[in-house]
Amino acid sequence: MLESLGPVSGTPWVYALVSLSIVLDVFVPFLPSGVLVIAAATAAAGTRTAAGAVGARVDGGAPLPELCALVLCAATASVFGDMVAYRLAWRGGDRFDRAIGRSRRLTAAQQRLGTALARGGGAIVVLARFAPAGRSVVSLGAGVAHRTVREFLPWSALAGLAWAGYSVSLGYFGGQWLGASWMSTVLSVCALVVAGSAAAFLMRRPDRRASA
Repeated sequence: MLESLGPVSGTPWVYALVSLSIVLDVFVPFLPSGVLVIAAATAAAGTRTAAGAVGARVDGGAPLPELCALVLCAATASVFGDMVAYRLAWRGGDRFDRAIGRSRRLTAAQQRLGTALARGGGAIVVLARFAPAGRSVVSLGAGVAHRTVREFLPWSALAGLAWAGYSVSLGYFGGQWLGASWMSTVLSVCALVVAGSAAAFLMRRPDRRASA
């Protein structure tokens, strides 16, 4: 996978692939968008490290332009996907509301989201971006509940930027330490999974306090 990606700056199709995966995973949460972001960042870091090792001229050390472009690409795609899901749920509110109403967990998550956004505490949107399927619940729930764009969009942008920055950082530092290898990607993905598990735990805590 890493060899096929190559340096990010030399494979512009990687940006399109990463963006498409991120946009779609709000509807199909099992798409490996996080893995693609990490792999692209690892390839950039590993390639630059290898170039320095063989004595090639390395300008500026870290592949900063490639990494910044990858962060912006991933964050923009994340926000775009969120807003597409939000708009679809807004227009088809009754149908999505019935689907969410069949799940007690989704219903509780939707209620917490509405309360958090109304109070200006949309940090739950940021947490949900890291949690498995949390992005889908939050984006669709905000649309079904007819939350305003002003309430939802800033938090979606912050969530996308935080998730993209974290994922790219994992891939970059993994590539710096271990090179562009499958081991660095696996370890970086494990760190992303740990962050997702922690976010899911924090999102469930209000339920536990309420039931206590």
